[in-house]
Amino acid sequence: MIKVGIVGGTGYTGVELLRLLAVHPDVQLTAITSRKEDGLPVADMYPSLRGRVDIAFTAPDKADLTQCDVVFFATPHGVAMAQAPELLAKGVKVIDLAADFRIKDQAVFEKTYKIDHTAPELLEQAVYGLVELNREDVKKANLIANPGCYPTTMQLGFVPLLKAGVIDAGNLIADCKSGVSGAGRKAEIGILFSESSDNFKAYGVAGHRHTPETSAQLQRFTDDKVSLIFTPHLVPMIRGMHSTLYAKLTKDISNEELQKLFEDAYAGEQFVDVMPFGSHPETRTTRGSNTLRLAVHRPDNGNTVIVLVVQDNLVKGASGQAVQCMNLMFGLQENLGLNTIALLP
Repeated sequence: MIKVGIVGGTGYTGVELLRLLAVHPDVQLTAITSRKEDGLPVADMYPSLRGRVDIAFTAPDKADLTQCDVVFFATPHGVAMAQAPELLAKGVKVIDLAADFRIKDQAVFEKTYKIDHTAPELLEQAVYGLVELNREDVKKANLIANPGCYPTTMQLGFVPLLKAGVIDAGNLIADCKSGVSGAGRKAEIGILFSESSDNFKAYGVAGHRHTPETSAQLQRFTDDKVSLIFTPHLVPMIRGMHSTLYAKLTKDISNEELQKLFEDAYAGEQFVDVMPFGSHPETRTTRGSNTLRLAVHRPDNGNTVIVLVVQDNLVKGASGQAVQCMNLMFGLQENLGLNTIALLP
């Protein structure tokens, strides 16, 4: 059994990890940390876990995480980088769901997140945990930088086109929408029910922290300079993410060939569903599952290709993806604990 620790088990990604790992056949939940909730049974905070999770939260200074085989950090940015060096030195694998290791360039990270990076020596060691694009590296990794939710949709939507060299890498547009759970479990006016319900708004238009992460990863798949315009929006739903991606075609290619690029890229991928050309994937078809669905469009058979991508921002966009990485890191079947079918309605 894999002994698992979770740092920051009280937030949405933390409880999503608990939901998935509680039924994982090869996992033993060993430590769930929370400074504020020390001693509180996890199931008292989250009754949905009654009968599934029988341990209590432990204050970070009481939890011996070095006894774990892997530790997930479901914490704000800056926490994992402070604790990862000691854990890695003791042979504990680390999966960070925050952004501490997503950006290789220390200066870019510090400019983007407005904090100093205290473990820059680990940046090159960290493996970006988007399995469909980095599977072999994930298998060998000791430190995983779990991708951001928006970046997951943008990369899986743009990469087949970039690799084929059929679009203008310098003219990528991503118009993305997320449910309010993406903002985390906190009391903040902008995400209160009475503020976000019956409302729709963009944010981070002048520059969003996921842009440098996504651009750097996309750059790996083309020799042309990537330029990305990314505009996120908040929609009045709890879970779900919908990204509409736009790119200009630079080569004469048929619709059938466009579709085949995606079908070939994700052939055999259990968690990426390439729908028939011209389909309209809906967020509810991924709710609670680790599945990402996408569909390719070409309006009026012109020179613009549009890719529609949907996922559950807390599962494939966060905790499910992290479990997917853990499975590979320990030589397990990639889909263990992740075979949940989306909830409908």
